[in-house]
Amino acid sequence: MDFDLTDEQSLLKDSVTRWAASRYGSLEQVEAARRKPLGFDEGAWAQLAELGLLGLPFAEEDGGFGGGPVETLIAVEALGRHLAPEPYLASVVLGGGALRLAGSAAQREALIPGIAEGSHRLALAHGERQARYDRFDVATTARRDGGGWRLDGAKCVVLNADAAQTLVVSARTAGGRRDADGISLFLVPADAPGLTLKPYPTQDGGRAADLVLEGVALPADALLGEADAGLPVIERVLDEGIAALSAEAVGVMEALHALTVDYLKTRKQFGTAIGGFQALQHRAVDMFVALEQARSMALYATMMAGSADAAERGPAVSAAKVQVNRAARFVGQEAVQLHGGIGMTLEYLGAHLFRRLTTIEYLFGDTPHHLRRVSDAGGLLGAA
Repeated sequence: MDFDLTDEQSLLKDSVTRWAASRYGSLEQVEAARRKPLGFDEGAWAQLAELGLLGLPFAEEDGGFGGGPVETLIAVEALGRHLAPEPYLASVVLGGGALRLAGSAAQREALIPGIAEGSHRLALAHGERQARYDRFDVATTARRDGGGWRLDGAKCVVLNADAAQTLVVSARTAGGRRDADGISLFLVPADAPGLTLKPYPTQDGGRAADLVLEGVALPADALLGEADAGLPVIERVLDEGIAALSAEAVGVMEALHALTVDYLKTRKQFGTAIGGFQALQHRAVDMFVALEQARSMALYATMMAGSADAAERGPAVSAAKVQVNRAARFVGQEAVQLHGGIGMTLEYLGAHLFRRLTTIEYLFGDTPHHLRRVSDAGGLLGAA
């Protein structure tokens, strides 16, 4: 297959890479953005809008730029390489993905232009404390109330919820807590009465929040997509999220590998650079091999993420997540080993790259979860 980028994709890669390198060329720049009230610099968010990244995956007729999964991969890989803290995954890929896939023409017309210009952000509120990684386990309820809806329940670890103006919330409109049918999606204003956000920093320096919904009243047109049929949309959005996250992990691993190789070339022991020792060269090569394997699987996940066939898409994306998880852990741990104590200090960029890889390993499902998903679908993955 031809994996070469088109001329337009190459231009996109160059522009995003240049922007990320200039905006977040040092750990000090990243940390300065993270200290902002929302965990990122809104001026940088406006610049992403000017570059066209915020409207990238949306159709041109909806006010976007008509990009696909490959364009998203290019963007998030470059952003990941420089630890850009902007909520691109949360707003554009997850929340925006639900709107793109399930939104009515009126909903898309109302929200997508604002997303593309940077004035409106979304967040996907689906995970619940008791559900772990089971996508169908939804206890939050939505019942009809007059001509609208009333939501009650709680959501946890909603990425960048405190930066969103609108939340895409899953709620059960029929069936039992763990039924596949009966889940619906709703557009909930972040300032809706009865909605409480409890934001907090995450381990990798990002932001998330827990949500409590107590009698949140919504109009009829807050329903996103068809009633009782939200799970297929959620599954596709999360699979697209995993593909994007895999691409981000490749960018982070690439930066960490380059940082480690540079350290091996400059750190001296016994009067010579430690990179001259063959045993350490072999370990750096092993890191590179793991990185390239993860890159291949991220491309595979990107190719499969756009498929409407869940039976075909799901196992492929899970297989990619398994390989990326394993590579992320291996590359991160090897980097720390080869750096020594400095590799774990928060004053050093490598530690922050490692923390992001550790978080990515558990987002949207850890390795055992995705191995089970592949196994349940009849696929086989060799044990590590």
